[in-house]
Amino acid sequence: MTFQEIKEKLEKDERNKSYTERGIPPIFQVSEEAKILLIGQAPGKKVEETLIPFNDKSGEKLISWMGIDKKTFYSSSIAIVPMDFYYPGKGKTGDLPPRKFIAEEYHRDILALMPKIQLTILIGKYSQAYYLKDRQKRNLTETVAAYKEYLPEYFPLVHPSPLNFRWLAKNPWFEKEAVPELQRVIHRILA
Repeated sequence: MTFQEIKEKLEKDERNKSYTERGIPPIFQVSEEAKILLIGQAPGKKVEETLIPFNDKSGEKLISWMGIDKKTFYSSSIAIVPMDFYYPGKGKTGDLPPRKFIAEEYHRDILALMPKIQLTILIGKYSQAYYLKDRQKRNLTETVAAYKEYLPEYFPLVHPSPLNFRWLAKNPWFEKEAVPELQRVIHRILA
């Protein structure tokens, strides 16, 4: 199966019909040359409008945490495969969670086409729960704090959303220790 065939399958999937009818394709960034994979939650409303992954304040923060520029972020070296490829809509306290079937039915085929991935960055609790399974800690903070345990395969991150300013203020170690380590690992892979 090719990336194009997967995209067509997603667009024909009845569960994505409302998006396809509105002309919204699955939103992800893939390349056979990718060395770093980002697995986040799902596109937000602004991303759905522009069809560019992480084209919002969260993306700006993520790019700065990674220590790269926008050109590198949107290059064939970086793949972005969220837990849901479509904006799931608004919930009571933010966006709705990603729909489970996307990761369960589509991720394996996509990842199989990217053999050069050296690091998978797991952004937020949904990707960490799915990929780390029983290796994750009691909560997101403990999982992110234990990032060294998951290297070299995974690097768990808190979501770079501007709404996480309280978490970042309460956990200064993250930007002091985890972010510089993330940048070192990324720079080594991309060098």
